[in-house]
Amino acid sequence: MIITFFHRLPAHFHFSIEKLFDAIQPGLSSAVSWRNYSLAYPSIGLFPRLKSALKAKQQQGDINHITGDIHFITPFLSKKRTINTYHDFTFLKNSKGLKRFLLWLFWVYIPVKRSKYLTVISEVTKQELIQYSGCKADKITVIPNIISQDFKAMPKVFNSKCPTILHIGTTPNKNLERLIKALEGLQCRLHIIGKLNESLMLLLQQCNTNYTNEFQIPEEALRQAYVNCDSLSFCSLNEGFGLPILEAQATGRPVVTSKLSSMPEVAGDAACLVNPYDVNAIREGIVKVINDKAYRQKLIDKGFENIKRFNAKVVAAQYEALYQKIYKDL
Repeated sequence: MIITFFHRLPAHFHFSIEKLFDAIQPGLSSAVSWRNYSLAYPSIGLFPRLKSALKAKQQQGDINHITGDIHFITPFLSKKRTINTYHDFTFLKNSKGLKRFLLWLFWVYIPVKRSKYLTVISEVTKQELIQYSGCKADKITVIPNIISQDFKAMPKVFNSKCPTILHIGTTPNKNLERLIKALEGLQCRLHIIGKLNESLMLLLQQCNTNYTNEFQIPEEALRQAYVNCDSLSFCSLNEGFGLPILEAQATGRPVVTSKLSSMPEVAGDAACLVNPYDVNAIREGIVKVINDKAYRQKLIDKGFENIKRFNAKVVAAQYEALYQKIYKDL
Protein backbone atom coordinates (compact mmCIF):
# COMPACT_ATOMS: atom_id res chain seq x y z
CA MET A 1 0.00 0.00 0.00
CA ILE A 2 1.46 3.33 -1.09
CA ILE A 3 0.34 6.54 0.61
CA THR A 4 0.83 9.86 -1.14
CA PHE A 5 0.87 12.74 1.33
CA PHE A 6 -0.13 15.95 -0.44
CA HIS A 7 1.38 19.11 1.05
CA ARG A 8 1.22 22.81 0.21
CA LEU A 9 4.22 24.38 -1.54
CA PRO A 10 7.08 24.57 1.00
CA ALA A 11 8.08 27.89 2.53
CA HIS A 12 11.32 28.87 4.21
CA PHE A 13 9.93 29.00 7.73
CA HIS A 14 8.09 27.01 10.38
CA PHE A 15 5.01 25.09 9.24
CA SER A 16 3.26 22.93 11.80
CA ILE A 17 1.41 20.73 9.28
CA GLU A 18 4.55 19.53 7.54
CA LYS A 19 6.28 19.04 10.86
CA LEU A 20 3.40 16.93 12.12
CA PHE A 21 3.45 14.45 9.25
CA ASP A 22 7.25 14.34 9.10
CA ALA A 23 7.07 13.00 12.65
CA ILE A 24 4.17 10.60 12.03
CA GLN A 25 5.50 8.89 8.90
CA PRO A 26 8.41 6.98 10.52
CA GLY A 27 5.87 5.47 12.94
CA LEU A 28 3.97 3.70 10.14
CA SER A 29 4.51 -0.04 9.86
CA SER A 30 6.47 -1.89 7.17
CA ALA A 31 3.15 -2.73 5.50
CA VAL A 32 2.97 0.87 4.32
CA SER A 33 5.10 2.74 1.83
CA TRP A 34 4.75 6.50 1.60
CA ARG A 35 5.94 9.51 -0.29
CA ASN A 36 5.48 13.27 0.07
CA TYR A 37 4.30 15.43 -2.78
CA SER A 38 4.28 19.23 -2.48
CA LEU A 39 2.14 21.31 -4.80
CA ALA A 40 3.96 22.79 -7.77
CA TYR A 41 2.60 26.33 -7.35
CA PRO A 42 1.65 28.66 -4.49
CA SER A 43 -1.97 28.60 -3.33
CA ILE A 44 -2.67 32.08 -4.68
CA GLY A 45 -5.16 32.85 -7.43
CA LEU A 46 -7.22 30.61 -9.70
CA PHE A 47 -4.72 29.50 -12.33
CA PRO A 48 -1.79 28.54 -10.04
CA ARG A 49 -4.23 26.47 -7.96
CA LEU A 50 -5.72 24.84 -11.05
CA LYS A 51 -2.28 23.95 -12.39
CA SER A 52 -1.27 22.55 -8.99
CA ALA A 53 -4.41 20.41 -8.86
CA LEU A 54 -3.84 19.00 -12.35
CA LYS A 55 -0.25 18.06 -11.47
CA ALA A 56 -1.43 16.56 -8.17
CA LYS A 57 -3.83 14.32 -10.10
CA GLN A 58 -0.80 12.61 -11.68
CA GLN A 59 0.77 11.85 -8.27
CA GLN A 60 -1.96 9.71 -6.73
CA GLY A 61 -1.12 6.66 -4.63
CA ASP A 62 -3.19 3.77 -3.38
CA ILE A 63 -4.28 6.22 -0.70
CA ASN A 64 -4.25 10.01 -1.12
CA HIS A 65 -3.87 11.97 2.09
CA ILE A 66 -4.37 15.75 1.83
CA THR A 67 -2.60 16.90 4.97
CA GLY A 68 -4.25 20.31 5.25
CA ASP A 69 -4.70 23.79 3.78
CA ILE A 70 -4.89 22.66 0.11
CA HIS A 71 -8.31 20.99 0.17
CA PHE A 72 -9.20 22.57 -3.19
CA ILE A 73 -7.27 19.79 -5.00
CA THR A 74 -9.72 17.13 -3.73
CA PRO A 75 -12.06 17.03 -6.80
CA PHE A 76 -9.07 16.11 -8.97
CA LEU A 77 -8.28 12.98 -6.93
CA SER A 78 -10.07 9.64 -6.69
CA LYS A 79 -12.82 9.92 -4.07
CA LYS A 80 -12.58 6.31 -2.91
CA ARG A 81 -8.86 6.76 -2.16
CA THR A 82 -8.80 10.22 -0.58
CA ILE A 83 -8.58 11.43 3.03
CA ASN A 84 -8.70 15.10 3.99
CA THR A 85 -7.30 16.35 7.29
CA TYR A 86 -8.74 19.55 8.76
CA HIS A 87 -6.76 21.37 11.44
CA ASP A 88 -9.01 24.36 12.06
CA PHE A 89 -11.42 26.75 10.37
CA THR A 90 -9.70 30.04 11.07
CA PHE A 91 -9.69 30.71 7.32
CA LEU A 92 -13.50 30.82 7.39
CA LYS A 93 -13.82 32.70 10.66
CA ASN A 94 -11.54 35.47 9.40
CA SER A 95 -13.34 35.88 6.05
CA LYS A 96 -16.53 37.60 4.92
CA GLY A 97 -18.81 37.91 1.92
CA LEU A 98 -17.87 36.37 -1.41
CA LYS A 99 -14.41 35.36 -0.24
CA ARG A 100 -15.87 33.38 2.64
CA PHE A 101 -18.38 31.69 0.36
CA LEU A 102 -15.67 30.61 -2.10
CA LEU A 103 -13.49 29.30 0.73
CA TRP A 104 -16.43 27.37 2.15
CA LEU A 105 -17.32 25.95 -1.27
CA PHE A 106 -13.87 24.90 -2.51
CA TRP A 107 -12.10 24.25 0.81
CA VAL A 108 -14.95 22.67 2.80
CA TYR A 109 -18.19 21.69 1.07
CA ILE A 110 -16.87 20.12 -2.15
CA PRO A 111 -13.77 18.52 -0.56
CA VAL A 112 -15.91 16.94 2.17
CA LYS A 113 -18.29 15.52 -0.45
CA ARG A 114 -15.37 14.24 -2.54
CA SER A 115 -13.46 12.51 0.30
CA LYS A 116 -13.81 8.92 1.44
CA TYR A 117 -12.99 9.88 5.02
CA LEU A 118 -12.03 12.98 6.97
CA THR A 119 -9.76 13.39 9.95
CA VAL A 120 -9.61 16.24 12.43
CA ILE A 121 -7.14 16.95 15.21
CA SER A 122 -9.58 17.60 18.05
CA GLU A 123 -13.20 17.14 19.11
CA VAL A 124 -13.69 20.90 18.76
CA THR A 125 -12.60 20.77 15.12
CA LYS A 126 -14.89 17.80 14.51
CA GLN A 127 -17.93 19.72 15.73
CA GLU A 128 -16.95 22.71 13.59
CA LEU A 129 -16.54 20.51 10.52
CA ILE A 130 -20.01 19.06 11.04
CA GLN A 131 -21.39 22.57 11.51
CA TYR A 132 -19.79 23.98 8.36
CA SER A 133 -20.26 20.99 6.02
CA GLY A 134 -23.28 19.08 7.28
CA CYS A 135 -21.11 15.96 7.17
CA LYS A 136 -22.18 12.87 9.12
CA ALA A 137 -20.13 12.23 12.23
CA ASP A 138 -19.24 8.65 11.22
CA LYS A 139 -17.24 9.96 8.25
CA ILE A 140 -14.92 11.86 10.60
CA THR A 141 -12.14 10.42 12.78
CA VAL A 142 -10.45 12.43 15.52
CA ILE A 143 -6.69 11.81 15.41
CA PRO A 144 -4.65 14.24 17.49
CA ASN A 145 -1.44 15.99 16.60
CA ILE A 146 1.80 14.69 18.07
CA ILE A 147 4.73 16.27 19.77
CA SER A 148 7.91 16.02 17.72
CA GLN A 149 10.73 14.03 19.29
CA ASP A 150 12.98 16.99 18.47
CA PHE A 151 11.56 18.79 21.51
CA LYS A 152 13.53 17.55 24.52
CA ALA A 153 13.39 18.35 28.23
CA MET A 154 15.87 21.18 28.86
CA PRO A 155 15.92 22.21 32.53
CA LYS A 156 16.26 25.93 33.24
CA VAL A 157 16.42 28.00 36.40
CA PHE A 158 13.31 30.17 36.31
CA ASN A 159 14.13 33.88 36.12
CA SER A 160 11.56 35.18 38.60
CA LYS A 161 12.99 38.72 38.50
CA CYS A 162 12.49 39.18 34.76
CA PRO A 163 11.14 36.03 33.10
CA THR A 164 11.05 35.59 29.35
CA ILE A 165 7.51 34.84 28.19
CA LEU A 166 7.26 33.18 24.79
CA HIS A 167 4.30 33.86 22.50
CA ILE A 168 3.77 32.02 19.19
CA GLY A 169 1.79 33.63 16.36
CA THR A 170 0.50 37.10 15.48
CA THR A 171 -2.73 36.40 13.57
CA PRO A 172 -5.88 37.86 15.17
CA ASN A 173 -6.92 34.58 16.85
CA LYS A 174 -3.58 34.48 18.71
CA ASN A 175 -4.84 37.32 20.94
CA LEU A 176 -1.49 39.08 21.19
CA GLU A 177 -3.12 42.48 21.76
CA ARG A 178 -4.69 41.39 25.06
CA LEU A 179 -1.48 39.69 26.14
CA ILE A 180 0.48 42.91 25.61
CA LYS A 181 -2.04 44.80 27.73
CA ALA A 182 -1.93 42.08 30.40
CA LEU A 183 1.84 42.40 30.72
CA GLU A 184 1.87 46.18 31.06
CA GLY A 185 3.92 47.14 34.11
CA LEU A 186 5.22 43.62 34.79
CA GLN A 187 8.94 42.96 34.98
CA CYS A 188 9.31 40.53 32.11
CA ARG A 189 10.48 40.17 28.54
CA LEU A 190 8.03 39.13 25.83
CA HIS A 191 9.50 37.07 22.99
CA ILE A 192 7.14 37.10 20.02
CA ILE A 193 7.41 34.62 17.14
CA GLY A 194 5.52 36.01 14.16
CA LYS A 195 5.41 39.11 11.98
CA LEU A 196 4.17 42.24 13.76
CA ASN A 197 1.88 44.72 12.04
CA GLU A 198 1.93 48.45 12.70
CA SER A 199 -0.91 48.43 15.23
CA LEU A 200 0.78 45.75 17.35
CA MET A 201 4.09 47.59 17.24
CA LEU A 202 2.35 50.80 18.31
CA LEU A 203 0.66 48.98 21.21
CA LEU A 204 3.98 47.49 22.31
CA GLN A 205 5.42 51.01 22.36
CA GLN A 206 2.43 52.47 24.21
CA CYS A 207 2.61 49.76 26.89
CA ASN A 208 6.38 50.18 27.17
CA THR A 209 6.79 46.46 26.60
CA ASN A 210 10.21 44.88 26.85
CA TYR A 211 10.09 42.57 23.86
CA THR A 212 12.02 40.78 21.14
CA ASN A 213 10.58 39.61 17.84
CA GLU A 214 11.45 36.96 15.25
CA PHE A 215 9.56 35.57 12.29
CA GLN A 216 10.11 33.07 9.49
CA ILE A 217 12.65 31.28 11.66
CA PRO A 218 13.95 27.73 11.03
CA GLU A 219 12.95 24.79 13.21
CA GLU A 220 16.17 24.84 15.18
CA ALA A 221 15.65 28.48 16.14
CA LEU A 222 12.06 27.75 17.17
CA ARG A 223 13.17 24.94 19.47
CA GLN A 224 15.81 27.23 20.94
CA ALA A 225 13.13 29.85 21.67
CA TYR A 226 11.38 27.31 23.89
CA VAL A 227 14.67 26.46 25.60
CA ASN A 228 15.46 30.13 26.27
CA CYS A 229 12.04 31.09 27.60
CA ASP A 230 10.79 30.76 31.17
CA SER A 231 7.14 30.17 30.26
CA LEU A 232 4.74 30.09 27.33
CA SER A 233 1.66 32.27 26.99
CA PHE A 234 -0.75 30.80 24.45
CA CYS A 235 -4.03 32.55 25.23
CA SER A 236 -5.61 32.18 21.80
CA LEU A 237 -9.26 32.89 21.08
CA ASN A 238 -9.61 29.70 19.04
CA GLU A 239 -7.33 26.90 17.88
CA GLY A 240 -7.88 23.70 15.97
CA PHE A 241 -5.33 22.13 18.28
CA GLY A 242 -2.60 24.26 19.88
CA LEU A 243 0.71 22.51 19.23
CA PRO A 244 2.83 25.15 21.05
CA ILE A 245 1.28 23.92 24.31
CA LEU A 246 2.87 20.50 23.81
CA GLU A 247 6.15 21.92 22.53
CA ALA A 248 6.52 24.00 25.68
CA GLN A 249 5.52 21.11 27.95
CA ALA A 250 8.02 18.78 26.26
CA THR A 251 10.77 21.35 26.82
CA GLY A 252 9.79 21.65 30.48
CA ARG A 253 8.22 25.10 30.51
CA PRO A 254 5.01 26.09 32.33
CA VAL A 255 2.10 27.07 30.11
CA VAL A 256 -0.64 29.67 30.45
CA THR A 257 -3.36 29.02 27.88
CA SER A 258 -7.05 29.53 27.17
CA LYS A 259 -9.88 27.61 28.74
CA LEU A 260 -11.73 27.81 25.41
CA SER A 261 -11.77 25.91 22.11
CA SER A 262 -9.40 22.92 21.85
CA MET A 263 -6.78 24.17 24.29
CA PRO A 264 -8.10 22.49 27.46
CA GLU A 265 -8.40 19.24 25.47
CA VAL A 266 -4.72 19.47 24.50
CA ALA A 267 -3.31 20.88 27.75
CA GLY A 268 -5.20 18.57 30.09
CA ASP A 269 -4.54 19.49 33.71
CA ALA A 270 -1.00 20.55 32.90
CA ALA A 271 -1.52 24.27 32.19
CA CYS A 272 -2.89 27.39 33.82
CA LEU A 273 -6.23 27.93 32.05
CA VAL A 274 -7.54 31.49 31.73
CA ASN A 275 -10.31 33.44 29.99
CA PRO A 276 -8.57 34.84 26.87
CA TYR A 277 -11.08 37.68 26.54
CA ASP A 278 -10.25 38.99 30.03
CA VAL A 279 -6.98 40.95 30.22
CA ASN A 280 -6.96 40.73 34.03
CA ALA A 281 -7.42 36.96 33.94
CA ILE A 282 -4.44 36.59 31.58
CA ARG A 283 -2.36 38.79 33.86
CA GLU A 284 -3.35 36.88 37.00
CA GLY A 285 -2.43 33.56 35.39
CA ILE A 286 0.98 34.80 34.30
CA VAL A 287 1.66 36.38 37.71
CA LYS A 288 0.71 33.14 39.46
CA VAL A 289 3.18 31.18 37.35
CA ILE A 290 5.89 33.75 38.04
CA ASN A 291 5.34 34.00 41.81
CA ASP A 292 4.27 30.50 42.86
CA LYS A 293 7.25 28.16 42.56
CA ALA A 294 5.35 25.05 43.72
CA TYR A 295 2.52 25.68 41.26
CA ARG A 296 5.00 26.29 38.47
CA GLN A 297 6.80 23.01 39.15
CA LYS A 298 3.47 21.18 39.31
CA LEU A 299 2.61 22.42 35.81
CA ILE A 300 6.01 21.33 34.50
CA ASP A 301 5.73 17.84 36.02
CA LYS A 302 2.19 17.36 34.74
CA GLY A 303 3.28 18.65 31.34
CA PHE A 304 5.76 15.79 30.98
CA GLU A 305 2.95 13.35 31.75
CA ASN A 306 0.53 15.05 29.37
CA ILE A 307 2.73 14.77 26.29
CA LYS A 308 2.73 10.98 26.57
CA ARG A 309 -0.81 11.07 25.12
CA PHE A 310 0.60 12.40 21.85
CA ASN A 311 3.20 9.74 21.09
CA ALA A 312 4.11 9.47 17.39
CA LYS A 313 3.70 5.70 17.17
CA VAL A 314 0.27 5.77 18.80
CA VAL A 315 -0.96 8.48 16.43
CA ALA A 316 0.63 6.82 13.38
CA ALA A 317 -1.22 3.59 14.23
CA GLN A 318 -4.53 5.47 14.20
CA TYR A 319 -3.83 6.86 10.73
CA GLU A 320 -2.67 3.47 9.47
CA ALA A 321 -5.88 1.81 10.67
CA LEU A 322 -7.83 4.28 8.54
CA TYR A 323 -5.57 3.67 5.53
CA GLN A 324 -6.12 -0.08 5.84
CA LYS A 325 -9.89 0.45 6.06
CA ILE A 326 -9.87 2.34 2.75
CA TYR A 327 -7.42 -0.08 1.08
CA LYS A 328 -9.61 -3.09 1.83
CA ASP A 329 -12.55 -1.41 0.10
CA LEU A 330 -10.71 -0.66 -3.13
